[in-house]
Amino acid sequence: MSKIKICGLSRPEDVAFVNEAKPDYAGFVIQVPKSIRNVSVQTLYRLRKQLREEIPAVGVFVDAPLDLVVNLCRNKILSYVQLHGQENGEYIKRLKEQTEVPVIQAFSISSREDVQKAAASQADYPLLDHGRGGTGESFDWSLISHMERPYFLAGGLTSKNVGETIETLHPFAVDMSSSVETDGKKDYEKIMAAVAAVRSADR
Repeated sequence: MSKIKICGLSRPEDVAFVNEAKPDYAGFVIQVPKSIRNVSVQTLYRLRKQLREEIPAVGVFVDAPLDLVVNLCRNKILSYVQLHGQENGEYIKRLKEQTEVPVIQAFSISSREDVQKAAASQADYPLLDHGRGGTGESFDWSLISHMERPYFLAGGLTSKNVGETIETLHPFAVDMSSSVETDGKKDYEKIMAAVAAVRSADR
């Protein structure tokens, strides 16, 4: 069964939508000012309190200070960490030594070499994407047809194609952000449709 992560929650209403849809993960982009989905640590605390306890919160970071990430994990604000910057194996090693949360590492996939790098990641799960996260663009999925470790798949997924994609590629999880938005804001109907499509594919 493939899981689904709805990423880039930034408003109380986004959390309310997710609480009703019940995806497997809820993602928050933390202290990444260039992202339209960016939230401060203070906002993260507020939104996490509103999120259903059983939905794991994933913190999305870009080259964040290790102490910041560790503290959010130790304070039980985050259940997963997702890395989107230039974090190397040493960063991941230190993070895993200081916390017990699973780590997801994002990779931009455009060649077989990129897939090999992702497969060799020290993170618990590689996340395979088109490039800059949250663009809604897909990459050549044939490149990952032989990926042998569990991975998150992102980029170009919608409620209309996610079911077929799951049946073809069998990712551990799919990650959706811009495709469940309208005019840059999370859309209730699109979130509900995306989660329903993933659940239907699993059945």
